[in-house]
Amino acid sequence: MLLAIDCGNTNTMFSIWNGSEFIATWRTATEWQRTADQYYVWLSSLMAFQKIDVEITDVVVSSTVPRVVWNLRVLSDRYFNCRPLVVGKADCALPIDVRVDAGTAVGPDRLVNTVAGFDLYGGDLIVVDFGTATTFDVVDHDGAYIGGVISPGVNLSLEALHNAAAALPHVDISKPQAVIGTNTVACMQSGVFWGYIGLVREICARIKAEHGRPMKVISTGGLAPLFQQTEKIFDTWEDDLTMHGLIKIHQYNKDL
Repeated sequence: MLLAIDCGNTNTMFSIWNGSEFIATWRTATEWQRTADQYYVWLSSLMAFQKIDVEITDVVVSSTVPRVVWNLRVLSDRYFNCRPLVVGKADCALPIDVRVDAGTAVGPDRLVNTVAGFDLYGGDLIVVDFGTATTFDVVDHDGAYIGGVISPGVNLSLEALHNAAAALPHVDISKPQAVIGTNTVACMQSGVFWGYIGLVREICARIKAEHGRPMKVISTGGLAPLFQQTEKIFDTWEDDLTMHGLIKIHQYNKDL
C-alpha cells in the first residue's frame, strides 16, 4: 500500500492508496515540531478506529514546509521500513519538464498539481489552488510547468485585515448576500469575496492573453468549491488534484 502525504503550510493530508483508489484520507494541522512517533501514534490510531488493516510499503511526500520533511522521513524509515519519495529532491524524477529561470525553486505542490492537471486534462492549463496562498500554475501544451502567479490566500487576507485594523473583527469567508454591505462583517466579506473573484478572473484573462492559446482553468484547494459554485470562472474543480499528482509521480518513479 502507498501512503501519500501532502504537507501544506496550514494542513497536512495523509491518504492510503491501494492501487486503484484511496481507501482513507485524514487531515491534521501542519506542525513542524511533531515527531515521527507522534505521527505514527496519530495515524495508527485512526487506522485502527476505521478498521483499516493494511501494510504500508511505500511513501510519497510533497511538502511546502521543509522542516516537516525530516520527521516524515523518519516516520517512513522507522515504522514502514521504506525510504520516502520526496517531490523536489534530486532522487525524485518528474514526468514533466520545469521551464523557469535558472536557480528558481518551484514549490513541490505546484509541480504535483501540474503533473495531475496534465494527466487529467492535457496541456494548456491554468491550475488555481486556493491554499494558504492562492497560486496560479501555468501548464504548457506538452505538460511542462512554465511559471505562474502567487497571491495572498483568502484566509490570510482576512487575518491580515483583522490584525492590522483594531476595529475590524475576525470573519469567515462566505458569499455575501449583496455587494454593498450594511454592516462591518458584510462589508469585509464582500470585499474579500468579490475581490478574489476579480483577482482570479483578471489574472486568468491576462495569462490566457500572454499564453496565446485557448486554455482550461482548473480549481482546487479548500475554498475552491465556494468560488466554483458562484462564478463560472473555472472549467472544472478537482478536490483530489494534489493526491492524484502524487500517485502519478510515485508510479513514474517506480517504472523507471
